[in-house]
Amino acid sequence: MKDLKDKVAVITGGASGLGLAMARRFAREGMKLVLADIDEEALRRVETDFLKARVPVLAIRTDVSRAADVERLAEKALASFGGVHLLCNNAGVAPHGTLWEHTTADWEWVLGVNLWGVVHGVRVFVPIMLRQDTPCHVVNTASVAGLLSPPGMGVYCVSKHAVVTLTECLYHDLAARGAQIGASLLCPAFVPTGIADSERNRPTALRNANRHRSPEDLERDRQMRHAVESGRISAETVADRVHDAVINDRFYILPHPRIKRSVEARLQDILQERAPTDLSRPEPKSPDARP
Repeated sequence: MKDLKDKVAVITGGASGLGLAMARRFAREGMKLVLADIDEEALRRVETDFLKARVPVLAIRTDVSRAADVERLAEKALASFGGVHLLCNNAGVAPHGTLWEHTTADWEWVLGVNLWGVVHGVRVFVPIMLRQDTPCHVVNTASVAGLLSPPGMGVYCVSKHAVVTLTECLYHDLAARGAQIGASLLCPAFVPTGIADSERNRPTALRNANRHRSPEDLERDRQMRHAVESGRISAETVADRVHDAVINDRFYILPHPRIKRSVEARLQDILQERAPTDLSRPEPKSPDARP
């Protein structure tokens, strides 16, 4: 998909973080924007900013876990701009905790946004792209958590591993159809965004009002917030990588190259049929290593 000018980009989670960075990057290429987010207030601020910059934009409050919301998003995009050429399934939430301590509400919330959001996006928008029969592209945001399995992130990892295989299968299905639709899988590590505060947008019906916050929970919160805030690669840099992948039809996008060692270690665990390595722990120093 080389020519982006005047094409239409639909971006979920588009009012903040990676989604907003992608929106700004594709706006620089002359694309029209359809931004979806569950945060109405942030969405309106972003919409106003783009309109002031004379960027054609449509901002629609969308709960991507709901099929009807995503279907309405597509209807409004087509009614306003007449087509959809780039889909960035980017909305995501990131709770953490020990697997057996998570409630059904936790599972429903995370899988609803992180997995069903992508399922609905693909189910609704890919048929539109196929009917257009013109170069298009789908970008699904997973995470390095879709390639690794660290402790304390089980629910999140389950959702992101599912997005990884969904996107790989999508790539093969599109190729088998001979479609003019490319696919990319974005797997970033920690990026300074607001994902550590994703609880702010959790639906009331899926909140854990009575769940006790253990010292371990609070420590994980602190570690997650610190890791996100300390991310050395900006959302803008990741957006640049996404743009390059779209125009060069590249599938895997791993903005943090150092994480590849951990991915390789996990794959070696599988190939060697050994127990999973805890890649969250620092490697032990050699007895001969200098202090």
